[in-house]
Amino acid sequence: MALGALAGALNAMYSSVATRAVEIATLRAIGFGGFPAFVGTLVESLILAALGGVIGAVATYLVFDGFSASTLGASFTQVVFSFSLSPALIAQGVMLALTVGLLGGLFPAIRAARMPIVAGLSS
Repeated sequence: MALGALAGALNAMYSSVATRAVEIATLRAIGFGGFPAFVGTLVESLILAALGGVIGAVATYLVFDGFSASTLGASFTQVVFSFSLSPALIAQGVMLALTVGLLGGLFPAIRAARMPIVAGLSS
């Protein structure tokens, strides 16, 4: 699932860089270097990942905390699962979301930093 989320993050951030090519090129033309474009794109990716991680943690807590599920096997054996969400699991989930956001925003941020000014302004 993390690989699918990583593909989605890459797609979203590449799309963001492509739609903001003129703005990035304008900033570069007035004196900003490639590093501020890199940092801005990466920070945007991390903020989106953090928001997604927190929303996912809240939704998971509301839906699955204290939830019990059971299975019935072929030999009539029953296995019961009880889900409980701890603060450590929430922190682990948010950290995984931030990791996916970092990896998903890294290559688009490099692309934003290396974008030629003329190519960005001609879009």
